Amino acid sequence: MFHIRQLQNKCPVIAGILLIALSRHSRGADVVLERFQFEQIRMGIPVNITLYAPSDSVANKAADAAFARFKEIDRLLSDYDPDSELMRLCAAPAKTPFPVSRETAYVLDYSLQLSRKTDGAFDVSVGHLTRLWRVARRRKRLPEQGKLDEALKLTGYQHIHVDLEKQTVCLDLDGMQLDVGAIAKGFAADEALKAMQQHGVSRVLIDAGGDLVLGDPPPGRESWKVAIEPLRIGKKSESPVFLALSNCSVATSGDAYQHVEIEGVRYSHIVNPSTGVGLTTPSSVTVIAPTGILADALASAVSVLRPEPGLALVGAYRDSEAFVVSTRDSSGEAQAETHATKGFARFVAP
Repeated sequence: MFHIRQLQNKCPVIAGILLIALSRHSRGADVVLERFQFEQIRMGIPVNITLYAPSDSVANKAADAAFARFKEIDRLLSDYDPDSELMRLCAAPAKTPFPVSRETAYVLDYSLQLSRKTDGAFDVSVGHLTRLWRVARRRKRLPEQGKLDEALKLTGYQHIHVDLEKQTVCLDLDGMQLDVGAIAKGFAADEALKAMQQHGVSRVLIDAGGDLVLGDPPPGRESWKVAIEPLRIGKKSESPVFLALSNCSVATSGDAYQHVEIEGVRYSHIVNPSTGVGLTTPSSVTVIAPTGILADALASAVSVLRPEPGLALVGAYRDSEAFVVSTRDSSGEAQAETHATKGFARFVAP
């Protein structure tokens, strides 16, 4: 069983990942498969990989290929590295097509498609806003309104233009800052799984800081078993939800570990692109989708949209489901409300 917790972007400490009662060896078609586990720091977070392979050498080659792919993508999309392709794009003159890699063009184009569908609730142009709130969480002080106003002037997905054929990106405004933290981990995990499959390893679970990409299930089993960490409201905690999954992805977004309380108000690390302010209603959003990039991005988008429009958004994507735990005030006391798409129940395990 794997236990997912909501993790902050670039979190240096991974939450507990628990594997229980999976067979150490499994035999199938005259091949004995053994379980292997690997962990490396990639994209600023611990990335855990569990796989089944016939030998140490096969397992090591597959894992090395996966971690190498994470490293390659981080070099392209990091907003912490001033030399990354993403940051060089942001530093380029406005209204000038900037040549980028296939990966960067794909991620930004994918982001724009979701931005249009959500009317900007998902927006990777929030780089200035997320940086202001990183400082706010450290100092436990709200960002200055003047700085928020200036950051908002440089925010807006409409100012990003991607040409997939030419592999160029053009930004309309000088000084724009992009932050793909809400989509890059899922994409990197997708690419890592592909790299492992090229080495003949398909029974894989990749945990990229709470974003899970799952391949074929463990030998002799129909699925991987995953537990979603419950939302904590005050001293209370909702019951965990267990999922049985394979050949898909699941991502959880929320502010359980990354938020700041200022003057009695709790502000999430998730910023509303239209207001520039961190969300103030605690919630937990879990999305199951065919790919990591989609699950990662949808989980962030639904957090901003709130339950009803968020579930409608997820329902528009084939083979995608969502489970949302939000809070409401009742007689001065916060209580949890749960919401789910119609097909989510089929993935719930005992």
